[in-house]
Amino acid sequence: MRTADRTWHYLIDDAGAPVTARRDPVGHRITAPVRTAVADRLSILDGVGCRNLVPLPGPPIGERPDPAGPGATMTRAVYAPTAVAAGATIEQVLSGRLVQPLFQPIVDLATRRVIGLEALARGPAGTSLEYPDRLFTAAREAGCLGALDLLCSERALELAIGAPQPPPLLFTNVEPAVLDQPLSPRLIELITGGLPFRQVVEFTERALPAVPGSMLRVAGQTQTWGNGLALDDVGADPMSLAFLPLIEPEVIKLDMSLLRNPGSDHTGAVCAVVRAEAERTGALVIAEGIETADDLATARLLGARWGQGWLFGRPGGIEAAHRYDTAAAGLLRPARPGFHETTENAYDCAAAVAAPTPATADDIAAAMTRLRDVVAAHDTAVVVMSSDDTGLPGIAPPLAELAGRACSVIVVDRPVPGEFVAVAIVPGDGFAVGIRRPDDTPRLVIVDHLPAVAVIARALLNRHR
Repeated sequence: MRTADRTWHYLIDDAGAPVTARRDPVGHRITAPVRTAVADRLSILDGVGCRNLVPLPGPPIGERPDPAGPGATMTRAVYAPTAVAAGATIEQVLSGRLVQPLFQPIVDLATRRVIGLEALARGPAGTSLEYPDRLFTAAREAGCLGALDLLCSERALELAIGAPQPPPLLFTNVEPAVLDQPLSPRLIELITGGLPFRQVVEFTERALPAVPGSMLRVAGQTQTWGNGLALDDVGADPMSLAFLPLIEPEVIKLDMSLLRNPGSDHTGAVCAVVRAEAERTGALVIAEGIETADDLATARLLGARWGQGWLFGRPGGIEAAHRYDTAAAGLLRPARPGFHETTENAYDCAAAVAAPTPATADDIAAAMTRLRDVVAAHDTAVVVMSSDDTGLPGIAPPLAELAGRACSVIVVDRPVPGEFVAVAIVPGDGFAVGIRRPDDTPRLVIVDHLPAVAVIARALLNRHR
């Protein structure tokens, strides 16, 4: 064992002698047969559960019955996370892999059966970095936010893999600010090693303006591995609705603010868009923050099929017993490898659904005015554009207005030579303009069908680093 400078009160050695007065240096490793003297579980270690014992190498043992029955010998090389002081540093957390996620159940609102767990990051218990706000702030200030984010995902998967009963679905979160980093070898090893559940990776709308190209890369890799995507906090930021058709997640999570204000115009508008998107794509809707029976009834009225909140269980250890719906993973839409990533350029995607026509300066100006009007009608519009030909007639004035009206404007940093493409996505609608100048006469294509507009936007974002 790697000891934490504690007395191992309830462990006995293979000869039956209690290990009651033994103290070893912090970090010291011992390989020896051990068993419990008081129960059929390896569970008590100065108040620290056996969830903190991990085989070397491998996933956590978890708090589980000894495989051969009460009092049987278990010979394993194990370690317990090194003890840390209340003033733990982020460097200690990372080097000791001291992230200890908690898990909150997500249930089917009709049956109350648990369909999965969401992993919630926590630092070492009893330290200043126990709670996620301070933990992630410390990592951000130390310049190691990416390392912490990867460790949180690794630890969530390790614990869920080693659980006595793995969940059907495991929801994990990713930090938008570091989506552009490569995945760690350990995380890839865990995911590709054969998960006993389906992982659902949660994004927020902050990923779109921060690292749009990397967002699609991670989404594409997740789908290639057969896992799912969720868009979190939908409704908290108006831009999240424009984000929906770009990512087309398997799961849409309604922000708890909608549950608290079910009669507001904002809630009604958000839920109408979410309902239409769910019907179009087959996404499942989760309501967050369900604390009472009234909340449960409201969540169902808002269109949620699944839900999470204190009514169904607070965050706890992975060893907690749940009544799982073992068919839950099959309720999600199958993964779609290649959906988020394309090598086609955006103009060709547009031309595949609408025939390009020769265009005059007036034609181009009229198309750009329509694009501007779509953006002007919504304060949540997202614009994605690629321009290698700013000298096209009729473009400049509307283009300047777009920049001032859109909620977010993303300009692709690797435009296609000789092409101009601009896309506007608003809640439930979209519009795209594409112009190519193969000779002296520009060719204009206009697309106003949302799914096709989203394809064009993804093609643009795949060119954005």
